[in-house]
Amino acid sequence: MNVKLAVEAENATEGQISTAAMSLQRLVANVGRAVVGKSNAIELLLVALICEGHVLLEDVPGVGKTLLAKALARSLGLSFRRVQFTPDLLPSDITGSRIFNQRTAEFEFRPGPIFAQIILADEVNRATPRTQSALLEAMEERQVTADGETMALKRPFLVLATQNPIELEGTFPLPEAQLDRFLLQVNLGYPTVEEEETILLRLQDGDRTQDLEPVLGSEDIVGLATVASRVHISDAVRTYLISVVRATRQRAGIALGGSPRATIALFRATRALACVRGRDYALPDDIKYLAPFILAHRLILTSEARVKGQTPRTLVSELLNTIPVPVEETGKPTAGTGG
Repeated sequence: MNVKLAVEAENATEGQISTAAMSLQRLVANVGRAVVGKSNAIELLLVALICEGHVLLEDVPGVGKTLLAKALARSLGLSFRRVQFTPDLLPSDITGSRIFNQRTAEFEFRPGPIFAQIILADEVNRATPRTQSALLEAMEERQVTADGETMALKRPFLVLATQNPIELEGTFPLPEAQLDRFLLQVNLGYPTVEEEETILLRLQDGDRTQDLEPVLGSEDIVGLATVASRVHISDAVRTYLISVVRATRQRAGIALGGSPRATIALFRATRALACVRGRDYALPDDIKYLAPFILAHRLILTSEARVKGQTPRTLVSELLNTIPVPVEETGKPTAGTGG
């Protein structure tokens, strides 16, 4: 099904949203053939993909982070590269470098793994800050500068970075500026008893990702991004969204709250989530659902809050309970309203 939709109206139509949602559900089902459970994580990855954002997967080893990334790449027919970050990894190992070609007697550029469309940066916090910074330009500008030459990256482009929250020895914490480049922070969690039994049963069939066929392509994802950008957000919902982010700057226990980039990230992700869920309008519940995933990793807590055992995610959840939710009609746009 081709979802390259020409969106000329200011708001997306129900037909466009319906087509987009059906295509996304096919994608979720296809990824689910290889990945057991994790439907919420898959949905969040689709939100990031539509927003052209990036995802920080923070969880213990062995819960399916690599499998999820591979299954998503194969379901979209996108190029995929996995980079194991280690302390001796160099920036040129990511971006690529020029080497001497003896046949032509000239130096030629050999692109690094960053030129793939889906990158799995495994244990990104094990690399030095200098190497970590090699990702920043690609994540923010969708381009790579190597040996003085700037090269554009293909769209869509998604970085899935993982880090183990338990092992801290030999790691370099990601600086705030780099954390702010990730649209979402997602935890996969352990499977349920039923899901773990299904995983064992599927082992008999070998690697299920090899059987996955693409159900959408690059142009389809670009089209979905266009449709999502036309999802209607009413004035009341937009005001609520701003209030949520601003509350992080005034909440006790938070030394540094969400920046305007966090506001923009939450706005774009809210539209994308509504599109994924088959609506041409956003709801306050979309914001409440996304806020912990988008805001928590951007916050810096006070020393008192850390001593008390508070976490950014719990503080975000607490402040969501203190902000009045719009009760007026915030659903479908009326004729002539803006998005």
